[in-house]
Amino acid sequence: MADHFQLRLVDSRMLAPTVRHLVFERVDGQPLVFQPGQFLQVHFHYDDGTATKRSYSVATVGDGSSPVQRIEIAVSYVDGGAATKLLGELPVGGVIDASGPYGRFCLQETDSHPRYLLLATGTGVTPYRAMLPQIEKLLAEGRREVVLLYGARSEAELLYGEEFEAFARTHPGFTFHGCLSREARAVPRPTDRSGHVQHVLAELGPHAERDIAYLCGNPNMVDAAFNALKEFGLPVPQIRREKYISSR
Repeated sequence: MADHFQLRLVDSRMLAPTVRHLVFERVDGQPLVFQPGQFLQVHFHYDDGTATKRSYSVATVGDGSSPVQRIEIAVSYVDGGAATKLLGELPVGGVIDASGPYGRFCLQETDSHPRYLLLATGTGVTPYRAMLPQIEKLLAEGRREVVLLYGARSEAELLYGEEFEAFARTHPGFTFHGCLSREARAVPRPTDRSGHVQHVLAELGPHAERDIAYLCGNPNMVDAAFNALKEFGLPVPQIRREKYISSR
């Protein structure tokens, strides 16, 4: 059963013009036990008193196995959104109600396929940030490869892009492609791709005997990539999905 607890904001920064990175600690001082890829739910009330909640993947980069004291999430701003008002205006020291962790969008240690294809758009990239320690261990074992295709409209919206690129430079088995659909970088990089994630996917030549795919982000991308992977012959159990829907 998931825990219910309060979180206190200890730090924040803007990742992009409409995305805020928030760092919390539990008010009770306890660490958070979670599997990279899982999410928390933030509980609050509308102005009329109706209870509601929003889900946010944990973005914290820990060691992949131990509880963490700091709990990081990324929040997209939605015009007129109740969650945007709550989290966008939350001051340092502010407290929110939360529960979790939830979800099964996690790397499976029993997977034997040699390549992981990770696809994301928007804040759907946050679970992959939390998975970096696990990915590092997989790569250290050898015989594994990980490719992250991350879609954004422009360089400014590549959340944690510098972190993924730095990880790729120090881990030869990891490849990061920033897929820019509207505006190329002023100084393009060799790993950049033009267009949407699901269209760049064909370049990788997905194959059922080689690949496990993870899809996270905009539902349109998730659905299109899912269908494309099936056309490449990947069985449904080798395609794992989590859709991010912006709620008001």
